Amino acid sequence: MRVLVTVASRHGATAEIGSAVGRVLADAGHLVRECAPEDVESLDDVDVVVLGSAVYTAHWLPAARDFAKRWQDELRARPVWLFSSGLATQPAASANSPHELLALRERVGALGHRSFAGRLQRSELAFAERALIAGARAKEGDHRDFAAVAAWAGDIAGQLAVMPEPAPAVPSS
Repeated sequence: MRVLVTVASRHGATAEIGSAVGRVLADAGHLVRECAPEDVESLDDVDVVVLGSAVYTAHWLPAARDFAKRWQDELRARPVWLFSSGLATQPAASANSPHELLALRERVGALGHRSFAGRLQRSELAFAERALIAGARAKEGDHRDFAAVAAWAGDIAGQLAVMPEPAPAVPSS
């Protein structure tokens, strides 16, 4: 299947999670394309979407939210999985559970969502971001669990293996 992995990432750590998902799906025989949400111009050549976002102040980044809104009808017509990456040491905390996630899952008909711990490097952060992080008492470092990411992507690959291949597009006359 043709899989789009599209991730909104402010400092690159969440995009690296998306790339890890893409590698697992490609290894399972899928044709994977990675693209930033704001660069997607069409979903015509896409059978499956994995949409991810970094989480800041309990919200997905605007690029991911805008992507879901812009393409919601097309997303509902294909399998979609979502993932979030938030405060490095709090993967299950409310700060890593975006407020809009339930509505977003329903709007796009997502088959699942997974939250992952992230990477925190204060040197990469703007002043306002450092102030927010200080209040959250998050620990600096790379707390991403790529084994968990690979396992989740493997689960997606397993689900795709039992789904019927999409019908080829009929050319318009």
